[in-house]
Amino acid sequence: MKSVFFKSGLIAIGSALASLVIATATMAMIGGRVDGFALVLCVACPLLVAWPASGWTLYQGRRLRIAHRELSRAHAELAAAHRRLAEKAKLDEMTGMLNREAFFAAIDGTRRKSDRGALLIIDADHFKKINDNYGHLTGDDALLEISAAISRGVRSGDVLGRIGGEEFAAFLVGATPDEARRVAERIRHEVEMVRFRPDREATVPLTVSIGGTPCPQGATVPELMRAADRKLYEAKRSGRNRTVFAPVQAAA
Repeated sequence: MKSVFFKSGLIAIGSALASLVIATATMAMIGGRVDGFALVLCVACPLLVAWPASGWTLYQGRRLRIAHRELSRAHAELAAAHRRLAEKAKLDEMTGMLNREAFFAAIDGTRRKSDRGALLIIDADHFKKINDNYGHLTGDDALLEISAAISRGVRSGDVLGRIGGEEFAAFLVGATPDEARRVAERIRHEVEMVRFRPDREATVPLTVSIGGTPCPQGATVPELMRAADRKLYEAKRSGRNRTVFAPVQAAA
């Protein structure tokens, strides 16, 4: 407020001086001069009018600038909150992996840049027994252990998602079939090495079955899912806790 008062005062003084100069020059041209009451009016009128008017204008301008800054700050905060919500909407709340829709969208985006890669579908073995014997909260703990083991098994840059209750998927960006088999086996081993003790006594074994397929050029995401699913069921039928990978020719 002090700055507004000071600036409006300077404007009023400037107006009074301008009024005095104009009146003096005008009177000089017609052979008169400004004195007495006329001199007082030349100075007083601009002070009485310009000071409050300019003060009000400057005050309103200051309020508008403050409101604009607050609006800009609120807009930035809203945009940041929207980005956080958008990111959160892509994630599975429990594991922090991509949810099913976001995972498939990520595969589409990745494959538009490069067709090379491999898809793994990873399913927890005998998971219903854990829920039945220990409850769903313990089952959630087991899923967290499994998801952490999967994360340890993949490479940096690979795309992970939880696509079902106890079903996960990994898209191995740019992986050759041999690299994909090694990653799948590393995931299986990481899960198998987990020592899960829900009642702090007996260790409950955690294992996964994995079906994988390379990504031939031109194959759609549903086609890749079906190919990996077939290998997953083959792994289940073969005794679980194993990896079955489709040959390149079969995937194509």
